Amino acid sequence: MKLIGFAGWSGSGKTTLVEQVVGVLVAHGLAVSLVKHAHHAFDIDHEGKDSWRHRRAGCREVLIGSGRRWALMHELRGEPEASLDELLARLSPCDLVLVEGFKRAPIPKIEVHRAANGKPLLFPDDPHIVAVASDGPLDTALPRLDINDARAVAGFVLEFCFSRVREPVRAG
Repeated sequence: MKLIGFAGWSGSGKTTLVEQVVGVLVAHGLAVSLVKHAHHAFDIDHEGKDSWRHRRAGCREVLIGSGRRWALMHELRGEPEASLDELLARLSPCDLVLVEGFKRAPIPKIEVHRAANGKPLLFPDDPHIVAVASDGPLDTALPRLDINDARAVAGFVLEFCFSRVREPVRAG
């Protein structure tokens, strides 16, 4: 599996950009998966549902399956947070894994930066950043991508991860 991350401060537009890039990559014929880091307690379950009740009762893992999808919830119950490598090992095979967050992970990353956010750039202190997607000019030798051009960002991802673009990514 090929791998590239999208890193940036909260409010920079990572999720919106990743969502758009995924659409372009999938339309290009790739099987794409995503690992997203959450900085807070999150829940994909709802209070009162059977699976929520089973987790609350003490289950370490609850797997829910249906005709459309399945989801596995694993409770850490005091264990340390899983590393990015441990989470990647749980994914099914695919062509490309996008990682959102994990901004300190030693993986190739595209920094997502929005000037209005007022946050410092990450790339000067992170040798793993291979490009910057931003909404304005930057003083860097790294490739600068337009944060509002998902096709161009997807094209960069294809070229970076697969050494060449399989077919040109066309507008429209």
